[in-house]
Parts: sequence; structure tokens; C-alpha cells
Amino acid sequence: TIEFIGALHATVVKQVRLKNPSVKTLVYNAILVGRDADDFSLPKGNTVTISPKRQTSINVEFTSRFLRPAEAVLLLISKNVGGVDGATLTFSLKSEVNHIEPADILKCKSPCYEL
Repeated sequence: TIEFIGALHATVVKQVRLKNPSVKTLVYNAILVGRDADDFSLPKGNTVTISPKRQTSINVEFTSRFLRPAEAVLLLISKNVGGVDGATLTFSLKSEVNHIEPADILKCKSPCYEL
């Protein structure tokens, strides 16, 4: 589970590190699914390439629109490249709003009581 904790309407970025222990290049197609998948994004695109014996990181961004916790799933599905398939990877994405900043402060005068 990857937790995104931040202020309402703020963007929180988390990194997911992927390692390739094999001697062949792995290519994954990243998909966000679930009830709140539209609130999460992959700014560097949906294709992840990992060179042999290397590691890479992908950024996952979340922008909160509501006070309720958001949930989605990040699926990394391997593409067959040169006869090599990697394991399908699944990450649970959850959010929590821990702070609210006012968008604006308005001052107004009004009589409290009138006959």
C-alpha cells in the first residue's frame, strides 16, 4: 500500500522503485484503476522500461478533491519483449487529507438583530 497524505487540493508525489534482476530488458504498461483512479496520475507516461540488472523509479501523483479517503490500484502489466515476461505488479493507493487551507477569507458586516 502506498499512502498519499497531504492537504486538501494539494498534489502529493510518491515514487515506486522497480528492480529488474534478469539479464533481459523488462517493459511494463502502467494502468490506474478503481473508484478514484482519476485523482491519481503518472506524469512520465504509462510505459516503464527497466534495463537488465538495473532499477528505475516511477512517480505517482495524487491531487485531493474531497475530504474522504481516495482509493485506487496501480497495475504494472508486463509486455512481452524478446520472449521475456515479467510478473504483473499491483500496488494499492490510498489517500488521507490531514490539513485544510482556506481558499480565501471574506469579511462582511451585517446586523445581528433588527426590529
